[in-house]
Parts: sequence; C-alpha cells; structure tokens
Amino acid sequence: MDTDLLRAFVTVAECEGFSAAGKVLHRTQSAVSLQIKRLEDQMGESLFERTSRSVVLTPPGGRLLPYARHILKLQDEARRVMGVERQGELIRLGTSEEQASTYLPELLPRFAARFPEVRLEVICSISGSLVHDFQEGLLDAALVVRHGPTQTGRLLGREPMVWVVAEDCSLEEWDTLPLALNPEGCTFRSHAFAALGPTDWRWDVRYSSQSPTGINLPVQAGLAATVKTPRSVPAGCRIVGDDEGLPPLGHVEIELHRTPGHSSDAFTAFCDELEAIVTGTASLESLKYVASEGVGD
Repeated sequence: MDTDLLRAFVTVAECEGFSAAGKVLHRTQSAVSLQIKRLEDQMGESLFERTSRSVVLTPPGGRLLPYARHILKLQDEARRVMGVERQGELIRLGTSEEQASTYLPELLPRFAARFPEVRLEVICSISGSLVHDFQEGLLDAALVVRHGPTQTGRLLGREPMVWVVAEDCSLEEWDTLPLALNPEGCTFRSHAFAALGPTDWRWDVRYSSQSPTGINLPVQAGLAATVKTPRSVPAGCRIVGDDEGLPPLGHVEIELHRTPGHSSDAFTAFCDELEAIVTGTASLESLKYVASEGVGD
C-alpha cells in the first residue's frame, strides 16, 4: 500500500478538504484529488463523500483512517530506527515572541534530552501571519491567538487581556491616553479600539511595533499604556486596576495548529508537551470553563 496515498488520505480527512490538504502537502488540489482517487481504486471503496460545501469520510473511509495513521507512524519509526533521518527531523514552530519566551524555556531542555537529533526552527510573528503560513504549509505547528474559526486549530483555552502601564504611572497624568500597540491585524489592537470606542477616553496610538521590545520600552518608560495577557506583563510594569477607569478588554482564545499526517514520535511529543505547558499556565482558563461560560470575544 502506497504510504504517499495514505498520507494524502489522512491529511484530507483532518483538513476536511482537498484545497487545505494540498497546501499542507505542497501539492495542487487536483494532485491530491488524483491521489485519493488512486487509493479509492485500490480499496474498491469510496473514501470521501464530496458536497459543494464539505468533504466528509464515508463509513469505509472512517474504518480506514485509524489504520492509515498507524501505518504512517510505523513508517516514520522505521525510518528513524534505520537511520534514514540521521541529520535530524526539522520541526518548524510558529508563535509570538511573548509565547516563545513564556513556554519554550520549560519545553526545550526536556525535549532536547529526549530527541537530541531533532532540529527546531522557531518563527515569531503576529497570529494572523502565522496561521496563513501554516495553511500554506510553511509551518509544522503554530501556537496562536485565534482570529476566527479554522479547520486545523485546536482550542486550548482563553486568557484575559489587561491594560498595562509602568509601575509608577498614574492614568490621571494623561489627558489623552497614549497607546503602544502592535500593527493592524493584531487582535490585541482591535480589542483596545473596540473597548475604548464607546467611552469618553481620548486616546492616540503613539508607538507601534511588531516586536514586544518595541512595545515594552515606551510602556516601561511611562510614556504609554498597552494591552497584554497577565503572563506577558514586562518588568517594571503593572496591571491597571478595575477602579482606574479603563474599560474591560475581554479574553483572547489560544489555539494550536498541528500539521495533519505528521506522525513522528518527536513531532507528537513536541506538540503534546507544548500543549500541556500552555494549558497548565495559571492565566489560561480551561476548555471546560470556556465551554460552560461561552466564548465570543
């Protein structure tokens, strides 16, 4: 049985579409469709039910899926044992700089001890760009703030957003609230605007940067306020109290994207460990809490 066909099958099943699977596999939609047709011919069964809006597994496809995943995992293990990948598997992770600095110091030493041959490439950017790169097949995993529903993002929980200023800063010093925010496309920026819009606050974006350093410096100097999650409050800064007059900001949802069909032990362990660290963070509200309270920021 051709494992390339099985990998295409697993990817289409997990992406719920041929176009999305093609981006992950670096193939055209028609090429992926042809692979599925060849596998269906070999199996003598239709594996997917195609409609104008969706692609879902047929009963035979549902029976094949766990076996296909197991075969791909065995293939990856065999290649590793036989030394086919002695140069080391490459895992490409996309995340924000603040998430990287929060979660990777705990993850990397443990992961390197278990998989010393694996190489890790970390790409830091804003969430919208990372989701796009993941969907284009440029990343193997992406830990991001959810901007909207996707076919591949697994919701891990949600975090509160807070206003942050320098420790010795008083909001009464400002007639116009100076802001330091990420560029357009950042959900923290849009939440700040949405929260301030209905209020009597006058405000102005004085500092803009895609880098946390570019945001943190003017805030630490007492020159601006910004929006963070509690885990990301920089040194020398504080969370603005509820009694200081700024409007509440709500929550952001955190999700993890994992490349469908990628079944190596190292990749699975990396993503599982990352998810465990993220969901164990004190400021992250669990999926159970989110489900009971509802989401919709």
